Amino acid sequence: MVKTTRITIETESLLVVRRGKTIVTWCPACCAEAEAMTLGGDSFGEDLPSTLLSDWLVAGRPVDWPWYWNRYLFGRHAVNNFLTAVEADDLTKAYGVWINDKNWQQHPDQHSVYPYSRFQGDWSSTSPDNEYGAIKSHKIAEAAHYGNGVLIAVLINGRKTDALNLAYDTKTGQLSFAPPGVSLYLGP
Repeated sequence: MVKTTRITIETESLLVVRRGKTIVTWCPACCAEAEAMTLGGDSFGEDLPSTLLSDWLVAGRPVDWPWYWNRYLFGRHAVNNFLTAVEADDLTKAYGVWINDKNWQQHPDQHSVYPYSRFQGDWSSTSPDNEYGAIKSHKIAEAAHYGNGVLIAVLINGRKTDALNLAYDTKTGQLSFAPPGVSLYLGP
């Protein structure tokens, strides 16, 4: 029997600002003039500093406490760097990002748990073990706090479903595959 853990994360957020200062500007999404808030200075009054909102946006709008936002930011950054290197077929750089060791080639014996040869088998575009084939594009669909790290769901090569779930360890900065049966629910 396989035990499955489903984590449901809210994918849209609503921020209510009661005393914000607005300006009328052109909205390219709705092709009309609309009221908007700027992120500058005292736009949000005393209740919400503008730096807090900009940090929340940069971290990917996590539904979590502000002191955890760097986890999401660093996790997303590591996954983006890793998959960008894989897309460029630079597996030595990608492996360095995966294990968070740029100089891994100087001491490969320290990484015997997931050696480079196995990594190549999992991520090489010509490997039979790589279920995605040549990875040409990626999009981070969701990130959520999981254990001591962050679980990140990534859509590969324009897929709409069947996300690649990676785990980011905030203490070591290393990436890994999500535990078996653990994935982020991306909705119907």
